[in-house]
Amino acid sequence: MRIFICFGGISLGANVVSSMTGYGRAEVEGHGLSAFIEVRSVNSRYLDVTVRTPRALSHREKDIKDLIRGALSRGSVNVTVKVERNANGAAPLRVNAEATKQYVKLLNEVRRTAKLREPVKLAHLLSFSEIFEPVDEEDSDERDWEVIRDGIRQALAELNVMRANEGAELAKDLRARVQSIDNILFDVERSSKERIPEERKKLFERVEQLVSDKAIVDQNRLELEIVLLAEKLDVTEECVRFHTHNKFFLEALGKKEAAGRKLNFLIQEMNREANTIGSKTNDAPIAHIVVQIKEELEKIREQLQNIE
Repeated sequence: MRIFICFGGISLGANVVSSMTGYGRAEVEGHGLSAFIEVRSVNSRYLDVTVRTPRALSHREKDIKDLIRGALSRGSVNVTVKVERNANGAAPLRVNAEATKQYVKLLNEVRRTAKLREPVKLAHLLSFSEIFEPVDEEDSDERDWEVIRDGIRQALAELNVMRANEGAELAKDLRARVQSIDNILFDVERSSKERIPEERKKLFERVEQLVSDKAIVDQNRLELEIVLLAEKLDVTEECVRFHTHNKFFLEALGKKEAAGRKLNFLIQEMNREANTIGSKTNDAPIAHIVVQIKEELEKIREQLQNIE
């Protein structure tokens, strides 16, 4: 089998096709929170995202789905988020800076009024509970989300690496199959053209056997009918269209945008041309080749089910 590096003047360089199958995980920590994230994806016609989180994070489901939609375009995606609070994590209190300053100022005034030399110490301040205040739940939620969001992005990056690697292998296989079909089509086209004179000769011989008196046969009409019949046996037009579909297929494999739907459409058109070629030819060797082409197209169609 001949494999070309360039097809129809189009370079077949770096692959950008992505598979829909992949797995990514991440473990992140921050602000007293530990998060474990898993992202799995398999084949799907559309983007379908399922999110599993602790109940406390249920209000973040839309945000998580938005992250997934920003990174993926197709696939059935499952996201699992698990979180734990560290024992030495952030306390649910924070220092009220303004109150602390005011108490220091007041204590210094007391010290001066009482003419005491002892400086203001931390122990003095800790007797005033107002120097601490509860952490705002909204601020805490935002800090937690920052940690979890970073983890999801890391898991998605790992997932996409795996999808890209598998996509590269799929693209390599698809290129080889399409280029092999394209080479076979040249043989079909050549064989079809070579058979036309032979078929015309056979038709003349059959007519001569059926008609004993050649005077009653309109030779011009007979020649025209034979030419028309011979043209019906010619599959050049179908082969040219097939070559064009092959060309567009290889181009789509090299484009950045998701190519799965376009490739599926092209494989349908390629199969249509193969059926037409098979129905027009009455040559057993060509018919056998068409069967081989259709088998390859079916293998390609199966492979396409996993391309984003």
